[in-house]
Amino acid sequence: MTGRQHPLAPRSSVFADDEPVLQSLPLLAGASSPTFGESTCWDFNGVLRRPASHLTGQWRLPFTDLSLGQNLLARELAMIEFNPRHPAVLTAGVHLPPTPRKVPTQRARGQVLRALAAFGATEDLPDDFGHWSVEDFHRYITQRRCITDDTAVRAHITVVKLLHQFAPVLTTGLPADPWPGQTGAKVLGLVREAKLRTAVVEPGTWFPLIHAAWTYVDVFGPDILRARAHWKKLQTTRRHLGAAQQRRRLDAWLADPESRVPVWHPDDPLRHPRATTPVNWALLTAMLGLGNTSNLFAPGTTAGRLARARVTEMVAAGRTQPGLLPALAAVERADGTRGPWRHSLHPPALWIEYTALRNAAFVLVVGLSMMRNIEVRDILKDSVVEYYGSPAVKATKHKLDPDLPVRHWWIIEPVAKAIATAAELSVDAEYAFASVQDKSPINHFDSSDAITCFVRHANNNRHVTGLPQIPEQKLAPHMFRRTMAMLTREFPGSEIAVGMQLKHVATRALANTTTQGYTEPSPAWAQHLRTAISERRFERLAELFAADGRGEPIGYGPGADRLRETFAAIRAKAAEMRATTQAQRGDLRVELDLLRRTRLSVRFGKLNHCTMDDANPVGARCLEDAIVPEGHHGPLIDRCQPSRCANSIIAPAHLPIWTAERASLTDLLATRKLPTNRRALLTEQLHEVDRVIRRNTP
Repeated sequence: MTGRQHPLAPRSSVFADDEPVLQSLPLLAGASSPTFGESTCWDFNGVLRRPASHLTGQWRLPFTDLSLGQNLLARELAMIEFNPRHPAVLTAGVHLPPTPRKVPTQRARGQVLRALAAFGATEDLPDDFGHWSVEDFHRYITQRRCITDDTAVRAHITVVKLLHQFAPVLTTGLPADPWPGQTGAKVLGLVREAKLRTAVVEPGTWFPLIHAAWTYVDVFGPDILRARAHWKKLQTTRRHLGAAQQRRRLDAWLADPESRVPVWHPDDPLRHPRATTPVNWALLTAMLGLGNTSNLFAPGTTAGRLARARVTEMVAAGRTQPGLLPALAAVERADGTRGPWRHSLHPPALWIEYTALRNAAFVLVVGLSMMRNIEVRDILKDSVVEYYGSPAVKATKHKLDPDLPVRHWWIIEPVAKAIATAAELSVDAEYAFASVQDKSPINHFDSSDAITCFVRHANNNRHVTGLPQIPEQKLAPHMFRRTMAMLTREFPGSEIAVGMQLKHVATRALANTTTQGYTEPSPAWAQHLRTAISERRFERLAELFAADGRGEPIGYGPGADRLRETFAAIRAKAAEMRATTQAQRGDLRVELDLLRRTRLSVRFGKLNHCTMDDANPVGARCLEDAIVPEGHHGPLIDRCQPSRCANSIIAPAHLPIWTAERASLTDLLATRKLPTNRRALLTEQLHEVDRVIRRNTP
């Protein structure tokens, strides 16, 4: 895939033909870099670490469809961006950020140069871009804007401007910038959007898709993996035997009361259309341990017809199984029936189900871990570990990090199970998400296609699997990352936690603006989240109501006193309604209906509950002397003062946290040689904690 320069090709005055291309990027052990003089293609497979989500073809930098001069220009451009601190580049006065560009970026640069060359050939322009006029470049950009989106056109402007910026190093650079003093965005009139453009997975798609993926991994997966293991075992025990030995083996199998005949379901699309019996004779031959050339059941021989007749008698007696396994997991279907999740599971269907299961595992991991697609695809087998006491997965972080560090993402048990399932299916020696077929010509799969194929497979078979219909929506891995980040924003401290999980670099204690963009609410989820949050708050309120009715303490402080008074009024009203026969339902149902209709403002927290009334925020210490942001409603959480606010409730469940905090502060204050300022701060914090405990201890 590499080739030396054409003998008439121009030579670079800066870079030698035998100079290694990669001088600023870490090479794989024992690898050698392509050299600058290789003018056909630079192949980085086996040289640079290739992400699992990239094909081998995407790890090559071709220099085809260019004139000799343009070929040199493309190589010089790539050489500069691969080595931004090259001595010759610095000597020429070109000062660039130290981080080298990556292979996909340089492939994109090459595509722009080929597009420029094609435009020049059509317009009869010189091969040397340096001889083009400013108007020529303007016409080129105008044409590109008619072909593609402006955001894609910006990359073309960037390359043209680089040809001018790098001119001191290039053999044929541009003498002038066609758009001096303007960025590509300004040239195209693009306005930076404050909000993240990544769309969310809509709730109507999210819930049935995640449900289907988890059902596949948790319910169907064990059957698929057992069938896989059983089929592999059968393949290792097959032997080529003589006719007499085959008949004796059949006799022994028929005499075993545990034996079952593998049969096809009448509606199985993989069954041969001309089959005259329900028996899968090929699978039965394998179950008997006979080679695939066995003629034991050949219908054209007397012995074969006799053997078939004996097996058919077993079928008539009901001694059958749906393929490789005696039984499959049962599911409830939409039509009210109950049955196996698949009519039958025979060897021809295994690769279909392997792929569906692998895709389901991928959906779960990309949907619930907040990992980037490239990071999910780089998960290695045995990468699920314990990290700070919680399960986590190790993977390589690629974006904005040339050192490719290994990072940890905290995960939940379903994600861990999905990774383990994918790893068991993978035929790759290292990667968990890879091809599932030993005979697959390409050990690769496209992530977006994996999601789309799983949705299609789940919908096509839902009449049997009982899975819900998944609405059609264009889906991509980064949409799941955005959706999960948005869903977690309602939890206390979520901005910091989500920033850590998203692996966004932050320059302050909280997450950066990118994290805020990911967690920005989506109109598609607004109504669902409002309903879900309201229902969960009512459930918590009903729990407090029930505890108060049993005489249990619900909390301490003025806020708790007001809440108890309201609960007492509700019970009194319910008793009055029952006495006057206005209520015909059970006591608890009447009281809960009244509780739902009563206007109560309670915000539940980890350290305390807040009863501030938005319409009448009397006594809210968080709002005193505070500048309330325009459009803000409710308390200012970061200014909460649980020990001093009349709206605060310290519930019994909160007290252990405050007690533990007091013990921690006491231990810190016992440290010798503590700086004076630090000791004063800790002492003030201890006084606040003591005030909470004293005020709220019965």
